[in-house]
Amino acid sequence: MPSTVVIGAQWGDEGKGKIIDIFSKDYDYIVRYQGGNNAGHTVVIGGECFVLHLIPSGILHKGKYCVIGNGVVVNPVALIEEIDKLKARGINVNGKLLISEQAHIIFPYHWKIDELREIAKGKGKIGTTKRGIGPCYTDKVTRCGIRMIDLLNDKLFAQKLKYNLREKNAVLKNVYGFRGYSFSSLYDEYMGYRKKIGCYIADTAIIINKALDKGKKVLFEGAQGTLLDVDFGTYPYVTSSNSTAGGACTGTGVGPSRIGNVIGVVKAYTTRVGEGPFPTEFSSRLMKQIRDKGNEFGATTGRPRRCGWFDAPLVRHAVMVNGIKEIIVTKLDVLDELECIEVCVGYRHKSRMYETFPSDTQVLFNVRPVYETLPGWRCDTSGIKSYDKLPRPAKNYLKKLSRITGARISMVSVGSDRKQILKVK
Repeated sequence: MPSTVVIGAQWGDEGKGKIIDIFSKDYDYIVRYQGGNNAGHTVVIGGECFVLHLIPSGILHKGKYCVIGNGVVVNPVALIEEIDKLKARGINVNGKLLISEQAHIIFPYHWKIDELREIAKGKGKIGTTKRGIGPCYTDKVTRCGIRMIDLLNDKLFAQKLKYNLREKNAVLKNVYGFRGYSFSSLYDEYMGYRKKIGCYIADTAIIINKALDKGKKVLFEGAQGTLLDVDFGTYPYVTSSNSTAGGACTGTGVGPSRIGNVIGVVKAYTTRVGEGPFPTEFSSRLMKQIRDKGNEFGATTGRPRRCGWFDAPLVRHAVMVNGIKEIIVTKLDVLDELECIEVCVGYRHKSRMYETFPSDTQVLFNVRPVYETLPGWRCDTSGIKSYDKLPRPAKNYLKKLSRITGARISMVSVGSDRKQILKVK
């Protein structure tokens, strides 16, 4: 198909970076369509680890165009740091990287408001990364945001920055007791960033659509997972953008009729970072075991991830709202040592049985998972090179996941390296 969306079908951190990297060799354009530097994609190539926060994973392949779409909010400091780190490792982004002129820019007042707001919430905090993502999207929606195209216009940029600082400094001072920011200092700082990233700014919607007109293949990548989508996730414990497949259209300027396939990525178990309901969360002992074996620490923040059993109602919800037809299962090897494996097939709340994912967050906080128990395989799968060679209990587990989620499994990952992937015939 000419275009494909790769989407996380849980709470993020499903291993999308590795999958995007594997797919990228067969695509011409790799396009990031939402989120900011609050998410990280990790790719391991021959034991060498690359962690990317804004630039699509396809940058690790030669001859690919990597696009940061209009749906992404961009912190220039983080972007320049990422470009410099890639260059230091022999990967030059010049001629390969494009940034949408309609992408919104993150400023220091965004992350300061994010931080202070989260602190003020106390026990009711959402668990944001405090990177200023939410406040930047807030400015976008309230129509006072500053875009990349504005950065190229000295007069307009100054006008918009002055307007924003009047409001933001008043909020910071009067609500949070913070002194605020200087116009001249921020103006000079961001003009400096323009010199470094201005050459990448373009009308990417036109570029991507023209590429599709010419028969080029486009791969769309989201950042966070489906259950962090601002509409279809566990609101309010979500991100501030549409991380579902629909965001690929609004975040790039490509119409829905031009989207070919949607592929979901899931872990063989479940994880989430931050606050919010998590029905299948492990006990502390099993939590430590799986977290350590799976290296379940955030690529962006280093925060330990919460871990739990595979949640079928959650993934069925993701399959429905994204239109997923096939899924890729990652980190199967992390379960290698378990004697028994639980799979959540539904929830019980008071007298009601749920087989679908409830929108009521308070219900989710109080449900009791209904589990089915499957035998483990108790052997190392990380060195296996073919799906047929997987132990029978592992294949039975995967078949169970396919049946209860309603999506075909097309690939299985048994390790972090690019080569540790098994294609399912």
